Amino acid sequence: MNAPIEPHRFTLEPFEAHRFANLCGQLDAHLRLIEQRLEIEIRNRGNQFELIGEPGHTHSAELLLRRLYRETKATELSPNMVHLFLQESAVEDLDNPAAQEVAVALRTRKGMIRPRGANQQKYVKAILANDINFGIGPAGTGKTYLAVACAVDALEREQVRRILLVRPAVEAGEKLGFLPGDLAQKIDPYLRPLYDALYEMLGFEHVAKLIERQVIEIAPLAYMRGRTLNNSFIILDESQNTTTEQMKMFLTRIGFGSTAVITGDITQVDLPRGTQPGLAHVMEVLSDVPGISFTHFKPKDVVRHPLVQRIVEAYERYDGLHASQQRGNRHDG
Repeated sequence: MNAPIEPHRFTLEPFEAHRFANLCGQLDAHLRLIEQRLEIEIRNRGNQFELIGEPGHTHSAELLLRRLYRETKATELSPNMVHLFLQESAVEDLDNPAAQEVAVALRTRKGMIRPRGANQQKYVKAILANDINFGIGPAGTGKTYLAVACAVDALEREQVRRILLVRPAVEAGEKLGFLPGDLAQKIDPYLRPLYDALYEMLGFEHVAKLIERQVIEIAPLAYMRGRTLNNSFIILDESQNTTTEQMKMFLTRIGFGSTAVITGDITQVDLPRGTQPGLAHVMEVLSDVPGISFTHFKPKDVVRHPLVQRIVEAYERYDGLHASQQRGNRHDG
């Protein structure tokens, strides 16, 4: 018979009632989140804790609870914040040696940005090490935000002279022809997530000055043809909406001293029916080419509201079931 697992015990000091209530959350909601994610049981009497579960998981939970308790000095915790901290304690990463490597951080004018969890760390390290990088996965995994952070960091360190933000002019159910202005103005609203990240990292006024000086350039994908981009940090967002020809055209624009990050979600393609997405195609063509990195994000990497993660997982399960049913129907036929 297997011996029972010895409970992991520790005490949080100093005990302050209001901070402790903040840590636990309403009706211990924060503790329940940690239990569910790390697959452990949390028992406590006051500030004395007893954790029951796999030793690696209980040790991670203690580190997380101590960190959250420090946060309660100046921060009112919420379930959403606890969820974000849990991204750094994902069960899948607890026994992974790569997760124990030295963490990277990115410098911006508004402070340091630290990737959350092993997969985001891997993504940023890949961008720092390779000239062309792909970040592929569902919404909310930080792939675009971290690409912008890497671009800002490179600009602040004077490793590049400019940042280019590129996006294809295809959107779900939207017809750009009905929007006012030229193509650059039409696509401008769709670059809002990139703008928001830049404003957060550099400040509104500084971003406006950099755009005016063309240090930051907003470029619809159609405008990239014929250009060679040297000493630049180029981000192609929503790349699942490129055709194979557009993807090849974009990748062959990369010049000396440049870094490119291509982000996208292959489950959210808005191209006309029958058009092969450039992102799915390039994953096959360039998978073994040296100097090019591919980072695949999963629903567990979502860093938005916890419900977003559950929604992504539900769609993933539904699509998988639907695909298997279709295969079964073809087989029966």
